[in-house]
Amino acid sequence: MFRIKIFTALLVLAGLFSCQPGHDRSKETQTDVLIIGGGASGTMAGIQAARQGVSVLIAEETTWLGGMLTSAGVSAIDGNYRLPSGLWEEFRQALYRHYGGPEGVKTGWVSNVLFEPQVAEKILTEFTEKEKNLTVKRETYLADIRKTSNGWTAILVQHGDSTQVNAKVVIDATELGDVAKLVGIPYDIGMDSRYDTGEDIAPEKANNIIQDLTYVAILKKYDNEEEAAIPLPEGYNPEPFYCTCAGKCEGDVLGRKLWDCDFMMKYGKLPNDYYMINWPISGNDYYVNGIEMSREEREKAYEKAKNFTLQYVYYLQNELGFKNLGIANDVYPTADNLPFFPYHRESRRIKGVVRFTVNDLARPFEQKTALYRTGIAVGDYPVDHHHQAYHDAQSLPELHFYPVPSYSLPLGTLIPKGTADFIVSEKSLSVTNIVNGTTRLQPVCILNGQAAGALAALSVKNKVTPEKVAVREVQQALLQANAMLMPYSDVPKTHPAYEALQRIGATGLLHGEGKNIGWENHTLMSPDSLLIPQAVKEGLTDWLPVSEVQLSGETVSLQEALELIRQLGAKYKQDCGKQSLNNLEQKSRKLLAQKSMDERQLAETITRAEYAVLLDELLNPFAFRQVAHDGSFTAQK
Repeated sequence: MFRIKIFTALLVLAGLFSCQPGHDRSKETQTDVLIIGGGASGTMAGIQAARQGVSVLIAEETTWLGGMLTSAGVSAIDGNYRLPSGLWEEFRQALYRHYGGPEGVKTGWVSNVLFEPQVAEKILTEFTEKEKNLTVKRETYLADIRKTSNGWTAILVQHGDSTQVNAKVVIDATELGDVAKLVGIPYDIGMDSRYDTGEDIAPEKANNIIQDLTYVAILKKYDNEEEAAIPLPEGYNPEPFYCTCAGKCEGDVLGRKLWDCDFMMKYGKLPNDYYMINWPISGNDYYVNGIEMSREEREKAYEKAKNFTLQYVYYLQNELGFKNLGIANDVYPTADNLPFFPYHRESRRIKGVVRFTVNDLARPFEQKTALYRTGIAVGDYPVDHHHQAYHDAQSLPELHFYPVPSYSLPLGTLIPKGTADFIVSEKSLSVTNIVNGTTRLQPVCILNGQAAGALAALSVKNKVTPEKVAVREVQQALLQANAMLMPYSDVPKTHPAYEALQRIGATGLLHGEGKNIGWENHTLMSPDSLLIPQAVKEGLTDWLPVSEVQLSGETVSLQEALELIRQLGAKYKQDCGKQSLNNLEQKSRKLLAQKSMDERQLAETITRAEYAVLLDELLNPFAFRQVAHDGSFTAQK
């Protein structure tokens, strides 16, 4: 296994910073953006920032890029199948090309996108190598970091050699938020009190209990049992695994169904007869809170988690009869053929300029703050907490698959309060413990990394701190990068009103409807449904007094919609407010025809999509009303 290197205080004190005598400037380099951690978010942050024209350096401790996608072995994507956003979709399409299409990655029942970790790492490497502004330093760790008047100065160590890096913006993309702690950013760990967050399902008292981690194993099918067999692990005890599938146990385990053993093993079946072992029901989930441990303490704790997984593999082979499945010897370049590090479901959670609660997520239009207007990454997975391995799991709140709609992550969750030129990504966001149960999933980490990269690049180019970059400017950069702001699962990118609905949704002038359909979480915009007065009026909060809106009938006509747009234009001093209704009608007909949408008579009804297109093209409210990080409107642009 690749061993995580230890911080060395002597390096910090040995005159490595340029302010000290004898500094070797040949060991000094400049970059616009420094990203610590080349995981799911860090890699994507680097790609996005480089594409926006700034210089980027990624420092990754292992020899692989991808983090939980690859290095931790969680090579089964959870969620966002109907949200083809940005770099998440680029990554998925690359997997499709490698495996011959969508069916090639539907090999197990836990996910629609399963893949071999080494294949994903190769894809991510190819992604980064295409970016001329991006440098990746592998087997490199951060020894120290200091704030300067125009950014940060960091010491990176690679193979014993130290380099001073001067950067304008730093992104913490580590698995556990280690850089945020190092620079003194306040943070939370564990469960929040319901009295602090206003979340009814949170416990009364806060605690430091985090989710279970998992030391994943990738198995493959061997021709003979002897080749697959592993030695008896130290301290082997089969009892924790008796209820891993139907057989030795009957009924439910902590409310969970027990599956047939053969079916259970197909849970994480990967292409080419590999198997991901990341099973939560009396499987290899393991409880340890290593977040505040030293690196030496973490390594010892993770060795215990690794041994627990080896015991589980031994149990699968010798108690359940999967004798031809053994630890793959051709996936990881580690001494024991196991992943570089365990899969962490929780990290430090910084105190950001906003905090995203489950109330904001589940009922976005009912809150005092309109955080949905600042969305920069979309997700649709349920709130999924793993606590079965905790010694007193039955005393904890039931958080497993708490229903939520698909959602947009607010930009302010990436920005620490009170620390300039610094951005967080991955799982260290300013969200509550409950919300982390969904934002921790791979697509959201990929997308929050892309947003972090966009924010960092704009910060550098605009010569302002990340907190002062306009929300709309970040959102526009993401839209140009094919990322989604709004999580509409029923508006494909091929829809003629797709871009308009993304922008208008972010203004609040049209609301989507959150729905849970089985395990699936959606926000439906119903683009081709007829526009009704209620939908218009509920979207006008913070725009016009509803009493000024005169709408008759069960649906809204084109004439009424254009009159409303003219009214908004007059209030906000936009050109369309000065135009005649006849002139607006002519423009609207031409516009709808260009968008391949129906031309309608003046008195006829219009659809929600057509309304969005007219608002977007005639009024452009996304551009002229700026929003603060809490979603409130600020000065006009």
